[in-house]
Amino acid sequence: MTKLTLTNNIQTNTTILENEFIDRYMASANGEYVKVYLVLLRHLGDPDGIPSVSQIADMLDCTEKDVLRALNYWKKQGLLDYENVSAPQKASASESTVSQNTFAFENPAPQEAASVPNIKNYRSRKEFKELIFVAEQYLGKVLSITEVETITYFFETLGMSADLIEYLIEYCVENNHKSFHYIKKVALSWHEQNITTVEAAKNSTVLYNKNCYCILNAFGIKGRAPAAPEITFIKRWNDEYCFSLDIILEACTRTMNSIHKPDFNYTESILKRWFEKGVHSMADITALDADYIKEKEAKDKKRKALHSNRSASNANTVRKSDNKFNNFDSRSYDMDDLERRLLQQ
Repeated sequence: MTKLTLTNNIQTNTTILENEFIDRYMASANGEYVKVYLVLLRHLGDPDGIPSVSQIADMLDCTEKDVLRALNYWKKQGLLDYENVSAPQKASASESTVSQNTFAFENPAPQEAASVPNIKNYRSRKEFKELIFVAEQYLGKVLSITEVETITYFFETLGMSADLIEYLIEYCVENNHKSFHYIKKVALSWHEQNITTVEAAKNSTVLYNKNCYCILNAFGIKGRAPAAPEITFIKRWNDEYCFSLDIILEACTRTMNSIHKPDFNYTESILKRWFEKGVHSMADITALDADYIKEKEAKDKKRKALHSNRSASNANTVRKSDNKFNNFDSRSYDMDDLERRLLQQ
């Protein structure tokens, strides 16, 4: 008779480790650091909370400094955060506190649950799935759980619509920024400006886009968006040098007149010199040009005077040389006496 054994496949005492941790972080981490991370993950959902540094040290048979080094390492990696009391020997259960929900910590502690976006409420929505698909197409990769959580943060915390988030990603990618850190900074900036619609977002960026395309047109470049190095130059001229569009276009015009081709480096040299000279308006450029003309005329006058002095000096040298040649006393001969003396011999 065959023996039938029934087992319960629901494992309640299991710690789940994401593949992303294994693929991206584990190989480059110290083995002791990985142990500390796994212990934290193991006790993340415990009712008693996460163990203290001293307790983790006892579990792993290592020193508290070893545990702190591991915590600092994972903190730098952005996988967790913790608070360290000043006296490790008096550590309490609250000494280490995971305060960020990352891809490896999908079951946050009860006290942190309120601050973590509820992804499940959005993943079931059709618009959310479509947005994830569109974002992956723009970025050219599959989004990680952390990036998906960031988009959820845009939904739930910032209150952005799916259309606005899609335009946000499109805008950043078109400007050659695919980092989610940068995308989040732009999203927070829009939130501070109370931008809640795609139209409002476009209006806030139209001036920047206008400047970019005006500069490209001044160089005779049409039919394409500015490249990443070109955007870097334009941002410097706008944000660092604080030049208005008319000043930048004047520099572009002078570039084309001088070398007859678009060259952002050449234009940078012009604008950098104007910036160092304290130019703030077209009037300042006119005054600077006038000073340059005066300086050039003075140099030309000085050069002509120097050339004239050199010519006079050369003429005097030649005249003096002629005089030396003529300093020899001329000799006179009595030809009759010489002939007589010759005949006598």
